[in-house]
Amino acid sequence: MACKVCPWWFGYLLVSPLRKLLQNPRKIIEPYVRAGMTVVEIGPGMGFFTLELAGQVGPAGLVIAIDIQPQMLERLERRAKKGGLRDRIETRLAKGDSMGMADLAQAVDFVFAYAVVHELPDARAFFKEVVAVLKPGATLFIAEPGRHVSLEHFTEKIQIGHEEGFETVELGHAGSGHTVLLRKG
Repeated sequence: MACKVCPWWFGYLLVSPLRKLLQNPRKIIEPYVRAGMTVVEIGPGMGFFTLELAGQVGPAGLVIAIDIQPQMLERLERRAKKGGLRDRIETRLAKGDSMGMADLAQAVDFVFAYAVVHELPDARAFFKEVVAVLKPGATLFIAEPGRHVSLEHFTEKIQIGHEEGFETVELGHAGSGHTVLLRKG
């Protein structure tokens, strides 16, 4: 399956206040994120979930937002500054075939990947990088849109995660999509 990355300008639609009517960021992340955590968000776009993550981790926590598009990160930084949350968010530009997280080995409490895994060129490489940065027993939340990702394809990705050291904690659905919470074994 060829991966197609969402164009950066589409990010303006993704941070629209109307989106909260269908996907409330607080309700989605609240069960998984607590004050003081270190959270990595893969593919944050312009920060629809990032700002809520930063609010949840509080002043003692950190959100590391990693994207391949500098335009998305620039706008995320502006939104974070405007919201008074910039000091809790570190942005990173992923390059090549790496998300650039090697310095985070076993230091991360939670990884959040919303509607992004289907855009990655190598799911196995993704899971390997994520398992390396998570603390033992820490979790990874993945959500994928049903209109882009079939249940069969989603299940195949979860299987790759299992092969790379994750176990399924819970499977679910987000609107018309699929969700999974995985734990590092």
